[in-house]
Amino acid sequence: MENPSSPEAPAPKYENLITVLSIDGGGIRGIIPGVILDYLESQLQELDGEDARLADYFDVIAGTSTGGLVASMLAAPNPKANNRPLFAANEIVPFYLENSPQIFPQKRGGIFAPLVNIGKALTGPKYDGKHFHELIRNKLGGTKLHQTLTNVVIPTFDVKILQPTIFSSYQMAKEPTLDVLLSDICIATSAAPTFLPAHYFTKQDEQGKVIKEFNLIDGSVAANNPTLCAIREVTKQLIRKGNGGISINPLEYSRFLVLSIGTGSNKSEHKYNAKMVSKWGILTWLFNSGSTPILDCFSEASFDMVDYHNCVVFSALQSEDNYLRIQDNTLKGDLASVDVATKENLDNLVKVGQQLLKNTVTRVNLDTGLYEPVPDKGTNVEALKRFAKLLSEARKGRKSNSQ
Repeated sequence: MENPSSPEAPAPKYENLITVLSIDGGGIRGIIPGVILDYLESQLQELDGEDARLADYFDVIAGTSTGGLVASMLAAPNPKANNRPLFAANEIVPFYLENSPQIFPQKRGGIFAPLVNIGKALTGPKYDGKHFHELIRNKLGGTKLHQTLTNVVIPTFDVKILQPTIFSSYQMAKEPTLDVLLSDICIATSAAPTFLPAHYFTKQDEQGKVIKEFNLIDGSVAANNPTLCAIREVTKQLIRKGNGGISINPLEYSRFLVLSIGTGSNKSEHKYNAKMVSKWGILTWLFNSGSTPILDCFSEASFDMVDYHNCVVFSALQSEDNYLRIQDNTLKGDLASVDVATKENLDNLVKVGQQLLKNTVTRVNLDTGLYEPVPDKGTNVEALKRFAKLLSEARKGRKSNSQ
């Protein structure tokens, strides 16, 4: 095949596309990608029937933290429904609206509330996670990583070995110790420092002997935007397979069709400045006006560096249209929080997602780093309709080839 970086490089056939869905971390802001995914799945259903589900169309679904939970909801099998996905996309937002207030119970305010919050932050995580753990275990049951209906990639971070642990369907053959309960993976990738407790569990052999232990916290420490993790896992797998199954030239990014969905950001709020933070000590970096500035900075860096890298690579290989990033950088106040689970705030996050669908498609300017409207690409609704058509054609092409 010709080098896709040349102007004459042919577009890949639909059936050769490698389809990737990636969902950022962000706590209750998982409602925003929930709205986006609901719309995308509805478009697939218009094309292919009401039984269409996102797991039928994506080769891999990646998610960090709340995104890992959404990925698992979309990819886990429902044993009561002939092993179709546990959740349809239109069930994600109702799940968050119903359960977030119990996962993140809101304390009453008062003049001493800031002092109480600081004291809590110094003595342990803000929430004990008990309701969340019970909820996830009940929903996912005994489902293990190898049982998902499509490949999943979910980052976590192991605090004992100070190294990311990425739970990837593609690693099952080489690292069978990663084949653990999907519920443990979701609890681990969501264990945000200062908010939820770290998660310890073990992998045992048939005789009950511990063969691997996990000491895990939130995957956002490693990759709050897991898009590159997904591309990396797919590429490694295809290179390993060589001429067996699908093979790939490492530069054939024209074959990747990537949808990366953010959970919103408050970067336009300009909440911090150098004069302010130059006076801060460790406590203020950990707690300031209800937020955790150090985590905000790390999260934003992870979001943007991955997106910037993808834009550079897809642009260099003339495949810009194969990469769609949907993100809102204009959140303010409670909307930007990961845990303000009041009814008002949760409902407002739904409205943010609905407005984001109507917004113009944007892409990062590689010179300025700012997000700008992409000419002739219309709104995110129009982009998702085009995306749905590509996904549908790719699936039909593969079915035709297999027959």
